[in-house]
Amino acid sequence: MSRAFFTVDVEDWFQVENLKGAIERKNWAYYELRVVNNTRKLLKLLRKYNIKATFFVLGWVAERVPQLILEIYQEAHEIASHGYSHISLYEMTADRFRDDIAKSKKILEAIIDAPIYGYRAPNFSITDWAIEILREEGFRYDSSFYPTSVKYRRYGFLNLEDFENIDKYGVYVNSKGFYEFPVSSLNILNLAIPWGGGAYFRILPLSIFKIGVKRIITQKNYYNFYIHPWEFDPKQPRVNGLPAIAKFKHYYGLSKTEDKLKQFLNWFKFMRIIDFISKIEG
Repeated sequence: MSRAFFTVDVEDWFQVENLKGAIERKNWAYYELRVVNNTRKLLKLLRKYNIKATFFVLGWVAERVPQLILEIYQEAHEIASHGYSHISLYEMTADRFRDDIAKSKKILEAIIDAPIYGYRAPNFSITDWAIEILREEGFRYDSSFYPTSVKYRRYGFLNLEDFENIDKYGVYVNSKGFYEFPVSSLNILNLAIPWGGGAYFRILPLSIFKIGVKRIITQKNYYNFYIHPWEFDPKQPRVNGLPAIAKFKHYYGLSKTEDKLKQFLNWFKFMRIIDFISKIEG
């Protein structure tokens, strides 16, 4: 049985890294919250196709719309942490990182009255020193590592020498029982090309994206997909003055995301990350 995971990074349109140069974090409170309606669009789709997903929720968002997080949980989706402040790990000290994840975990657990086990770093900026801190704070797994050949300053890096590759597929676990679920890349001519979702899902033709996913599943028996609620919102406010590449990556294909995802969900079966851990641990 293939291991395919559908994951959602729950953050709002103005918190995206591509808009960082135009929107300062200190001004977030002044922008329109659109995450509720956009997340409900996604929940409706997942309900239609009977798919249970893992939602990595930003603590800042959860504080302001706790009912939305409860709705997600009550539909039997997994609630996990995306940190509190959406600050990349390379901008934080270890102590600040610990405070950030602990704050997020506390907020989320209070809302759903259940433990939070999963974490995804903002912008996939995971790094080696963060793993032990996550474990000490009660997390069971991370899903941030994006193993690509693309030299991208946002993405972090993990040395997986301390991890065992379970069944030689895509899931890793270290000697302390902490898991890593990498976001998926496609191997082409010895190059690892980002193929996990997000902008790559919106930009690539769906037929090409599907071929890549099928190849990943065939090769690794594993696929880890991600998307954001704001990607379902073509009417979101437009931000002026962005660099051309940032503008393209953020806005391209927004009007087609929902239709593309309907087809995508009909092609593959997905599960929650925590369910895989439960299965292998018995």
